[in-house]
Amino acid sequence: MSSSTPRAGRRPEVLAIAAATVTVVLWASAFVSIRSAGAAYSPGALALGRLLSGTVVLALIWALRREGLPPRAAWPGIAVSGVLWFGLYMVALNWGEQLVDAGTAALVVNVGPLLMALLGGWLLKEGLPPRLLAGMAVSFGGAVVVGLSMSGGGDASLLGVALCLVAALTYASGVVAQKPALRYASPLQVTTFGCAIGAAACLPFAGRLLDEAARAPLTATLNMVYLGVFPTALAFTTWAYALARTTAGKMGATTYAVPAIVVLMSWLVLDEVPGWLTLLGGVCCLAGVAVSRSRPRRSRDTAPVPTPEVSGRPPARRAP
Repeated sequence: MSSSTPRAGRRPEVLAIAAATVTVVLWASAFVSIRSAGAAYSPGALALGRLLSGTVVLALIWALRREGLPPRAAWPGIAVSGVLWFGLYMVALNWGEQLVDAGTAALVVNVGPLLMALLGGWLLKEGLPPRLLAGMAVSFGGAVVVGLSMSGGGDASLLGVALCLVAALTYASGVVAQKPALRYASPLQVTTFGCAIGAAACLPFAGRLLDEAARAPLTATLNMVYLGVFPTALAFTTWAYALARTTAGKMGATTYAVPAIVVLMSWLVLDEVPGWLTLLGGVCCLAGVAVSRSRPRRSRDTAPVPTPEVSGRPPARRAP
């Protein structure tokens, strides 16, 4: 009985880590797909096509599960995260990556988890544990190394950097807005309606999407649909599931593993062999995530004293 209780208590945490892992891997795969789709689609059209694909899949799952509409208390967080994270973030990131190289964009956007932890500690009263700050510092240092090693000395547009900063800010703000909504609505409800609101916000790009879809090669369109089904519909749902079971700061720190996985995927899929500096930065990203999600060891001196019912011994009689 005593050995099974800790395992049962750790099950939600294990499931949250598994969901976060799925999110990180799929978000990393998005960089490969964006590279292909972005050559044929403009930033706004790509964002709208991705969000429409994701909304269709999410709406079908939501209808089959019959979860109904989110409660009224969840709508403010869903609306804010839908406009900022699903809508503005994707447009700003797509646009920014057309003006600066991938390394610089990844470096700037990785400010997002730091902003997320700060906003979560301030607005959501989650606090800033020392291990979280230490892990994020290590991971951010690794992201800096990866970004510098992948930059290749290209010209960085001031507008591109500013757009990536906008993406980082909207990313962090969207997550912090989404966290309270998960107290009232399920991860599927929050993701489905957030994605739909983001798609509605991008509807001004509908005309351009239709024009570009008529001329785009099939591979680019398939990559856009992939972005909507997997890195958006599936990954944002698993993200919301994990976010509901942990803090925004810890979830933000987890995303620092994305640059390391992107390096591995580009190595395997695109045959781009990374240099030792890039590999070192990827290892630092993963190490920082491990530190941020670790728990301090309990000292033996602070271990709880067993009660008489647990120890099986009668309580000691005090002297009068």
